Amino acid sequence: MSAIAKPPYVAIIISSNSLFPSITSFQALHHSNCSQNSSNGSPEITVDPSEIDSRKTELVEIQARNPRLHVLFIPGNPGLVTFYIDFLESLYEQMGETASITGIGHISHSEKDWEHGKLFTLKEQIDHKIDFIHQELQALEVPLVVVGHSIGSYISLEIFKQIPEKVAYLIGLYPFLEVDTESHKQVVIKRVARSDFTSSLISATVALLGFLPIWGSRFIAKMSLAKGWSPTALDALCTSVLKYNTMRNVLYMAMTEFEELVKVPDWEFMREKRNRIAFLFGEDDHWAPLHMYDEIVKQVPDVVVEVEREGLTHAFCCTVAGSIWVARHVATLIKKTIS
Repeated sequence: MSAIAKPPYVAIIISSNSLFPSITSFQALHHSNCSQNSSNGSPEITVDPSEIDSRKTELVEIQARNPRLHVLFIPGNPGLVTFYIDFLESLYEQMGETASITGIGHISHSEKDWEHGKLFTLKEQIDHKIDFIHQELQALEVPLVVVGHSIGSYISLEIFKQIPEKVAYLIGLYPFLEVDTESHKQVVIKRVARSDFTSSLISATVALLGFLPIWGSRFIAKMSLAKGWSPTALDALCTSVLKYNTMRNVLYMAMTEFEELVKVPDWEFMREKRNRIAFLFGEDDHWAPLHMYDEIVKQVPDVVVEVEREGLTHAFCCTVAGSIWVARHVATLIKKTIS
C-alpha cells in the first residue's frame, strides 16, 4: 500500500464519537484566510473565516477545481476534525480529485476555548451542522455526500432526516447508533460522564498534561493511550485534546449521547432511504458492535452494510494505513452510487 504524498495544508480555528477519536496526522500552518497549492499536483486546501450561528469551529477544506460532488465529513467524539486530515486527503485522491471536501468539527472541541467554558449537547452539535449546511452549502450545485464517523454517523442520520432534500448519500463509518447496555466500557464511560465532579476532575488532570512541553506530553501519550500512533497524530492529541475545555465538552457531549441513544434507531427512516445509506463496521468495536450490524441487516433489507476485516480499530485514522483503507472504501461506495 503506497503512501499518499503530503501537501502543505491548513487547519485553523475559524469563526463560525467514539470517545477516543480517530486521529490523523496533520501539518498545521496557523494563518488565516489561507490558500495552499502545491506545484507537485497535491490538492489545494483552504480555510476561510466564517461564522456558523456565531459559534467558532474548526473547518478543513479541500477544493477540487471542477467538483462533481461535495463531501461533508462529521467527526466522532472528540470532534476535532484536524485529526482526520490524512483520511480526508486520501479520500480526495481516491476520488480522482473530483470531489470538494469539507470537514467540520464540533463546537468547543478545539485548542482554544472560544466559547468561554460553555458546554454543548449532542442536539446542539447536530443543529450546528445543519446551520452550516444552510449557511455555507445552500447554493451547492453538485450532490452532497455526508460521511460520519462513530457518533458522527448518528449526527449524519439526523441531518438526513431533517433536511433530506440536501443529502444525496450518507455513509456511516463504525457507527455509534444505540447504547450497548452489555458493554462494560460504555457503562464506565457513562458513569464518568454523568458525574459533574468526576468529569471536571478528569478534564483538569488531562489539562495538566497539556501544560507539559509538547515532547513531554507526546512521550507520556506514546507510552500509554497512543501506542502505535503516527507522530503527527500524537501532536494533534497533545495540542488539542489535552485542554480542559475540550475534555469537559467531550464528556458532556458523551453524557447527552448516552441519554439520547437509549432510543431505538429510526428503522423506518432507514428503510425509506436505504438506497442512499451505507454503513461500515469493524470486527471488534464496542461503539459499533456486530450485533448492531446484524440488526441493520435484519431491519433494513438491501441496505449497503459491510464489515471491515483488515484489523483496523474504531479509531481507524490513528494510522495512515487505516486512513487510506477507509478512504478507498468510502470512495468506492460513492463511485458506485453517484456517477
